[in-house]
Amino acid sequence: MGENTFGTRFKITSFGESHGKVIGVVVDGVPAGLEFDLEYIQIELNKRRPGQSHLTTSRSESDKAKVLSGIFNGKTTGAPICLIVENKDVDSSKYEKFKNFLRPSQIDYSALTKYGGFADYKGSGRFSGRVTAGFVMAGAIAKQILSEYDIGIFAYTKSIGNIIDTEDYHVDDIQKITDLREKSPVRALNSKQSKLMEQIIEEVKNQKDSIGGIIKCIVNNFPEGIGGPIFNSLESNISKAIFSIPAIKGIEFGAGFRAATMKGSEHNDPWIIRDGKIQTTQNNSGGIIGGISTGMPIEFKVAVKPTATIGIPQKTVNIKTMENTEIEITGRHDPCIVPRAIVVIEAMTAIVLLDFLLIEGIVPSVLKS
Repeated sequence: MGENTFGTRFKITSFGESHGKVIGVVVDGVPAGLEFDLEYIQIELNKRRPGQSHLTTSRSESDKAKVLSGIFNGKTTGAPICLIVENKDVDSSKYEKFKNFLRPSQIDYSALTKYGGFADYKGSGRFSGRVTAGFVMAGAIAKQILSEYDIGIFAYTKSIGNIIDTEDYHVDDIQKITDLREKSPVRALNSKQSKLMEQIIEEVKNQKDSIGGIIKCIVNNFPEGIGGPIFNSLESNISKAIFSIPAIKGIEFGAGFRAATMKGSEHNDPWIIRDGKIQTTQNNSGGIIGGISTGMPIEFKVAVKPTATIGIPQKTVNIKTMENTEIEITGRHDPCIVPRAIVVIEAMTAIVLLDFLLIEGIVPSVLKS
């Protein structure tokens, strides 16, 4: 598996398996001189960890971040930073039982054909959402650096199933709106919609089923002129990062797919001078035109599929006997992955944006103390 490193100047290398000893990440390209805030990294990890509430998987992992390298006297040295969390609450028995059955919409068959049966199948191994703990740790470092430049990243639950929050939010105070989001078990901003979303998750959970949803992400104060045309597009790089997160099935910037139903006169973002700055009167472009940032908020929405592991009997095949059969999966899983994916979306976005700023020289390789 040679596809585990992402980034150009700010590079992350992911390692570990769902039921292995650890999940970790090596972060290379972190500027020297950053005050290393392990407590902040832990706060971010806690938003992703399993067992948060009755709406998430019952797998109980403390996900305590440990630093193995790259920090000296409480500051980054410029050397690679290695971070890990240990896997402690592991139960592989269910996976042994079903190892000859192809779980519907899981990685089993694809991994079998790619790696010849040698890939770790317990908990889906390298393909598990568990690996995103490393993404979050790396993203927390990126977010710390971006905050020094007043760049804020905020994501929230836009919808669960057919329960949709149609309101558009302005994110002026990141901490204030984050505190509001964290009061909701599903990480929504509208309290009434949150209750309805909780109810629908409870319903599918009781039915041994699962459900998906949409996450919206907003980036404030990202400078204009960052990115490039064609293969250096800011949109394409963000999209690649987001699609590296298991369970993501779609992304749209600004008006997105709605643009297909609009006229140019409706979709175009007219330019205006406001407070001495060039801005647009609306943001259907999502803050990016031609792959380059405009200075307007970067806005995109992400579609998260229903968790593939469900307890309802499903058709499948037994690869040992080569016969059609049924499978009824037991074990621990999230009835809806959306609330735990919020912080992962923010993390991968932060990694891409910091990488671009390092390439452009806006963020130096050594930070002032």
